[in-house]
This record gives sequence, structure tokens and C-alpha cells, in this order.
Amino acid sequence: MIESFPISLDDADKKLTREAARMKATKPMAYADCFAAALARLQKAELYTGDPEFKAVEKEIKIIWV
Repeated sequence: MIESFPISLDDADKKLTREAARMKATKPMAYADCFAAALARLQKAELYTGDPEFKAVEKEIKIIWV
């Protein structure tokens, strides 16, 4: 069913995992949120969220607050 949606799934490869771990080591964020932020950073993408935890990385990635 997920494959029918207009989204893509990315594997947590070594590069993404290291970036997420770097963020987790330096930012007060949940580990899962670090993966979302790391993916946005690596792909130079916008991250849409209403979660205030992402304020910790808003200088590193573009956050669209909803």
C-alpha cells in the first residue's frame, strides 16, 4: 500500500546513520527525529514538522513549521 503513495523510501545506509548519530550526540533530539533531520540535510531538502525538538537543527536544515 505504501508504494502507491507519492513518496520514496530511503534505506538507513552508513552515511545517513553516521549523520543521524552525529546529530544525536550534539542535539537534544530523539534518535528517530535525528534520522529525519539527517536525511533532509544530506538531500538538501525541506523538513515539514510541528515538533519543537527540530528547533535544535533549524540553523542546519530548512524547517517548514506546520
